[in-house]
Amino acid sequence: MRLMTANITLACTALVAAMAASGVHAQTAPGSTLEKLQKTGKVVIGVRESSAPMAYAIGANHRFTGYHVELCEKVLAQIAPSAKIEYMAITAQNTMPLVQNGTVDLGCGPTTNNLSRQKQVSFAVTTYVSQVRMAVRADSPVTSFKQLDGKTVAASAGTTAVQLLRKYSHDNNVKLPTQLGKDHFESFLMLESGRADAFVLDDNLLAGVIANSKDPKGYKIVGEALGSEPIALLMRKDDPGFKKAVDDALVRMMKSGEVAKIYDKWFMQPIPPKEMPLNLPMSETLKQLLQAPNDKPLEAYNS
Repeated sequence: MRLMTANITLACTALVAAMAASGVHAQTAPGSTLEKLQKTGKVVIGVRESSAPMAYAIGANHRFTGYHVELCEKVLAQIAPSAKIEYMAITAQNTMPLVQNGTVDLGCGPTTNNLSRQKQVSFAVTTYVSQVRMAVRADSPVTSFKQLDGKTVAASAGTTAVQLLRKYSHDNNVKLPTQLGKDHFESFLMLESGRADAFVLDDNLLAGVIANSKDPKGYKIVGEALGSEPIALLMRKDDPGFKKAVDDALVRMMKSGEVAKIYDKWFMQPIPPKEMPLNLPMSETLKQLLQAPNDKPLEAYNS
């Protein structure tokens, strides 16, 4: 629905007033995301459809929810309380271009912050640190990636797990034939159907896929961590004012204990749609990051 000019003016006035009242002082430079939100009265956030518990869709009405979705919603409630949130389903493959060209204002999926991606977009302060491991069937004898030599491995296209698998294969002289799914559901289906012996992904996402599978007790997460990965919200690279507004909002939530409460909700309590808990306590690394937030890339963790 197209808004009348008078309504846009009123919406913008209300947005500016609300931002001032909430203590947000980010500059709305010409062409900035904050200026765009003021003019349009809406904000587009990029979400995933199958990345529980970080960002996923549930129910017949395809409602988006999850740890990162809730963080995005609460950040926007602080910096743009009058802007209507529009949810856009994105994938690991198209996240970068859609954020880079401004189609998506704030990326809320589980995206790894690394040096390569920092050339394309900006990342907010880290809100999760994952470990890339593997899911196997509960009766599988596999406990190490070396035991997968010559066996078929599933991974999701566009994820950093693909590069980590290649590096592990090269460094350890093992063959890891990898089949790529378009999303985590398709990748997990390869394991579920016996077409793959393992599914490699961030531990939190593996736990989410398993918890929402047909047989949650039929799978387990095993193996050494291929790497630790800082996960963060992301936005256009050429918009430091918007990044500062997002970072400031997240830091306030970290200092107040709100982020810890949201973490507990999504990682320790039963989550929809099957109301199964993931039972993934907050890591010591993330606890430290909540005390001293930063936006360091992947390479700083695995150096």
